[in-house]
Amino acid sequence: MNANEELIRERKFIWLLCVAAAIHVFIFSAAFPFFNNVDEAFHFDLILKYSHGEAPRRIEPISADAASFLALMNCHAYFLRPDQYPGGVFPPPAWTLPADQSAQDIAARSANWQTQENYEVSQAPLYYTLAAIWWHIGGWIGFHDGRLVYWLRFLNIGLISALVWLAYLTARLVFPVNSFARMAVPALLAFMPQTAFYSLGNDAISALCFGIAFLFLLKWLASDVPSPKIGAAMGLAFAATLLAKINNAPLLAIAAAALLFKAVCDNRRGKLQAAAAAIATFFACALPMIVLWMAWCRLNFGDYTGSALKTQFLGWTLKPFSQWWPHPIFTPHGFWTYLSRQLGTLWQGEFLWHHQPLELPGSDIVYSVLSLALILTALPAILPQHSDSPALVRWTIVLGAGCFAAELFFFILISIMYDFHNSPAPSRSYPYFTAGRLLLGAVIPFLLVLAFGMDRLLKGLGMWAKFLTLAACLGIMLTVEVASDWPALFSEYNWFHLP
Repeated sequence: MNANEELIRERKFIWLLCVAAAIHVFIFSAAFPFFNNVDEAFHFDLILKYSHGEAPRRIEPISADAASFLALMNCHAYFLRPDQYPGGVFPPPAWTLPADQSAQDIAARSANWQTQENYEVSQAPLYYTLAAIWWHIGGWIGFHDGRLVYWLRFLNIGLISALVWLAYLTARLVFPVNSFARMAVPALLAFMPQTAFYSLGNDAISALCFGIAFLFLLKWLASDVPSPKIGAAMGLAFAATLLAKINNAPLLAIAAAALLFKAVCDNRRGKLQAAAAAIATFFACALPMIVLWMAWCRLNFGDYTGSALKTQFLGWTLKPFSQWWPHPIFTPHGFWTYLSRQLGTLWQGEFLWHHQPLELPGSDIVYSVLSLALILTALPAILPQHSDSPALVRWTIVLGAGCFAAELFFFILISIMYDFHNSPAPSRSYPYFTAGRLLLGAVIPFLLVLAFGMDRLLKGLGMWAKFLTLAACLGIMLTVEVASDWPALFSEYNWFHLP
């Protein structure tokens, strides 16, 4: 088989992976009822505000428009248990009640929702703008009530398909002669049981935006002289990453450090002037939108990121520097508690069901141990004695591990610098900021490192044995996900039970 035929066959397989990822996300997005415990109600309210052309300037109550949908669709199963209700069963969905009773019930619930304040209003605007447009498209198509609300979630179907294709393009750039490593990255992503892909929120689009930035960063580093087209693409993706989620800032810091290092190397080689056009184009495309958003945050929310508004609402306060250090995260047990929970929720998400984590016991430990083992297997490739690895592979391992470490360090910093007072999670009794979905911006760099580590770990096996091992891993992931999420699949509040 020649190279062209192999490429055609490979792309057909990637298209199948994109379809599989879309089906995977559709089934679980449809199975989980609204509104989950990961602030989905507040994200929904913000989307509807944007759909009306409103960009909130302060914390404000949930709108009447959003409250009516929240009252219609809200399920109790995330936070409460059936035995907390008369007869040991949840009340039926509002849409199954007689019309007069349903109207009274929705009106009462809607009034209650409008008393709650939305503390997510300072979120970066990219996802909410896109979701607002998607909401209008759903209305034009003819969706309404519950079907229209689920239509919003189904935006993630397109995002995950694009993300799988992007993962393949990046892996093909990094591993042009290693078919296993370049196929493992999109395959792992297609079947990743991350519940953020089944929810409203800006985590999936963060992965896509930084994934694009990372691809063009690697192209920039691999080029002798980067072109203005690469500079423009890198700049736009850089800005989009920050406008998707402010927590992506550590990833952009790693990317900026890599660009600076490349500029220093170009200067030593006497090629910095040749790269000047790409550098200028990068800044011209990246800075305007970033500066405008930071100015908006400073003017309306009191700081340049908008994060102070949320932390004040939640009652978090900065601790004196001297009080940062007596923290349990600096003990072996505390650090493992933090690291295993970050890795566990990076893979599986943070949904609750009946106020308990929606995961099989011990699954977070398994994901954590395997992830760390593969990272440690990959890291020796950056050492001088392993110079047989191509330069771009070494760059990828350094940057992928650096992005992952930067995110971990960022949330360690948040964990130790704030007093969480009466906040439920994190809290004074559990002072760890562990939310793996917030690391999703780095998911493609992270999986590139893992795929390379898996290839090195299985280097004694033939190609078919490697792919069979990968297929077994994917099958186990899917089986564990179905087993843990089984109760939601039959909830009478989900998409499959809508009239």
